[in-house]
Parts: sequence; structure tokens; C-alpha cells
Amino acid sequence: MKFPLGKLVWTRSINERVADDVIFAKFVFESLKRHANCDWGAIDNEDKQRNNEALETGERLFSAYIQPDKGDSKIWIITEASREITTILFPKEY
Repeated sequence: MKFPLGKLVWTRSINERVADDVIFAKFVFESLKRHANCDWGAIDNEDKQRNNEALETGERLFSAYIQPDKGDSKIWIITEASREITTILFPKEY
């Protein structure tokens, strides 16, 4: 892990899907591991650069991941600038 995640929270929709779909649950936890290791997922190069700079400046970190073979299953992971909270959510919940 390259930075502290703080308290991990996720939305009710993510919770329900994790509880009902073991493959999705695995995808969420693999995505969280990628986020913690600075693999920012499916974001553009400008946003990746912004995240890399945020590691130094202490700004918010943002990642997006798309579940393989399920293009409609995209999640966002956001670690707040304080590094006290990391949130997992669907883009429509932002």
C-alpha cells in the first residue's frame, strides 16, 4: 500500500451487490488493492497524473474500475485528501 486508506466505506448499493454477487465482491476488493497500489484504473492520463501529484501534495485520490466482461459494472474509489476515509461507489451515486 502506497498511502493510507483510512476508514473504508461504501454505499448501500455497493453493499447489496457485494452481498449478492461473490464475483462482484472479488472485483471490488481487487479494485481496492489496485487503488492502494496507485493503479488508478480506467481514468485518463491527465487524471492519473493528477493522482500521482496528489500523493505528494495531499489532495484527494480518485480511481475508476470496470468489471471484466461486465462493462456496465463500473465503480469509483475515492480517498479523501485527509486520507481518513476511502469510499467505494457507483458513478451514478456521486
